[in-house]
Amino acid sequence: MELGTQICGDLDAAARREWLVPDGLGGYAMGTVAGLRTRRYHGLLVVAHPRQAQPGPAHRVALAALDPVLILPGGTEVRLATHEWASGAVAPAGHALLERFDLTDGLPRWRWRVGEVVLERELAMHRGAAGPALAVVHRLLAGPGVRLAAQALCTWRDAHSERYAHDGLEVAPTGDGCVVEGAYRIAGPGFAADGTWWHGAYHREEAARGLNPTEDLCRVGSFTAELTAPGAILEISAWAGDLAAVPPPAAEVVAAARARRFADPLARAADAFVVAGPDVVAGYPWFGAWSRDTMISYEGLFLATGRADQGRALLHRYAGSLDAGMLPNTADTGQVSYNTADATLWLLHAVDRHLAATGDDDLAAELARPLGEVVARHVAGTRYGLRVEADGLLTQGAAGHALTWMDAVVDGVPVSRRAGKAVEVNALWINGLGALAALRARIGADATDLHRLRDRAVTSFRGRFPAPTGWLYDTVDPDDAALRPNQLLAYGLPYAPLAPDARVVRTIGAALLTPLGLRTLAPAEPGYRGRHRGSPAARDGAYHQGTVWPWLLGPYADACRAAGVPTDELWAGLLAHLRDWGLGSVSETADGDPPHAATGCPFQAWSVAELCRHLHGGPRPAGRP
Repeated sequence: MELGTQICGDLDAAARREWLVPDGLGGYAMGTVAGLRTRRYHGLLVVAHPRQAQPGPAHRVALAALDPVLILPGGTEVRLATHEWASGAVAPAGHALLERFDLTDGLPRWRWRVGEVVLERELAMHRGAAGPALAVVHRLLAGPGVRLAAQALCTWRDAHSERYAHDGLEVAPTGDGCVVEGAYRIAGPGFAADGTWWHGAYHREEAARGLNPTEDLCRVGSFTAELTAPGAILEISAWAGDLAAVPPPAAEVVAAARARRFADPLARAADAFVVAGPDVVAGYPWFGAWSRDTMISYEGLFLATGRADQGRALLHRYAGSLDAGMLPNTADTGQVSYNTADATLWLLHAVDRHLAATGDDDLAAELARPLGEVVARHVAGTRYGLRVEADGLLTQGAAGHALTWMDAVVDGVPVSRRAGKAVEVNALWINGLGALAALRARIGADATDLHRLRDRAVTSFRGRFPAPTGWLYDTVDPDDAALRPNQLLAYGLPYAPLAPDARVVRTIGAALLTPLGLRTLAPAEPGYRGRHRGSPAARDGAYHQGTVWPWLLGPYADACRAAGVPTDELWAGLLAHLRDWGLGSVSETADGDPPHAATGCPFQAWSVAELCRHLHGGPRPAGRP
């Protein structure tokens, strides 16, 4: 994947396109084609740092940048980095010298030209390391011998916050570099310590999101080497974890990473989200593990990419985290929360798809009891009013909480609360009962109680959810007939409660379908918000009120195929999007209004997973309870 000279030299265009190199542990290196750090989350070494009190990693930004400086014959210095400052200045402006950028084998490579001198930079993460480890290689490709210096700009902070000069930064020298805050080490040749603070580094994307856009960075020192002839290199490594365990030379790490090839770009995109545990990072750069996202992504990330063994371990681990019949939602907030009505039902679905793909009867036997307890606890009632009512349907709701996947809350008030009997929650409940019945049949266990529960729920669903509008209610008790995409699951799941209905599917597509996914609310509905922009409150207010979500193309395609509605060119927009924003990946969201510009996380797990599932995993076989 390449970007031409015209885009590379255009600061705005090059700064809108981001690259990502994950470390397989939940951390990453991330930035823009231009080299400009546009987010507080950007850095060359961002560490998934275990929380002290609660499970789940919190990202910490470590090495923010390595600024290359060419010292030409005669002593002229040319700075190849690009920075934007709170003053409005862009200095230096190294992007203007950027001749080429590409993502060969998924790793970023920059090429600058200064007269006859051509310099290249490559970077990679060392996947075999006990902790996160970065390798950066600068290579002279052409021109006379030059001296190259790389200035290390450092911090050590939570990725969601900032650090300033008055906070200080502890830097301890080593023989080949330094250790910062006792947390990470940087090593390379010719290190000269510095300690100068650069004030007012500006992050334009944070400003656009209504967040604090500035921080200070400490130039801890510079690494220097004489590049005497083409082919000469300057190697720099940075790592956390065991600081005494020096990783292999940077050039070896880069070469090994380039040799780690994938059959296709989607397999590489999926690889970014599967991390040690195994677990799933919901989105880069600001999400950790979310159980709903993990289970929705399961088929695409694990089954469609040949990771069934890792997937088996993940399903086991998540089943072990069940409490009162519920999966924890996330620990991203610093505490374990169980505030989700549907994540556990997606677990039932993921297990069923795994068993259908692998025939793993041993796993079925091992999970039969905990999954049966899920059903029992839902029937008896569990947290947040989640319970089965006399009609066999699931209801849920608690003041101040939004428990479905449409979970945005502003000032303590859910934007799309959807309390009561939500259509997709009940479709998932009926699907889950069918899935668990099939699991029991696989191991020769009785499923009479599950068939009875499912039959009652299906009868009630078919009598209660069809609305006078011609589509399904989004919720019943209380009734809400707003046209949303959630009803697609009632037609497309393997054990769906309704027969395919081409007329309804076409109606949904006409109102909600865009090139990048489905709107979360039809434009004709009250409360529709066509732009997912502005302050955190403004963005949360639009999050599920019209904003487009690429992952919803998956359920839409399932419903289309079940109903015989053509899906030609359905994925063309997302495939083109792979070159547009988060390079090689798919964004979390997009504006509901044309031209449907991408928003949210530039690299999102379930967006990529649904693309993988449909293009490489094949259609889901219909289930029978």
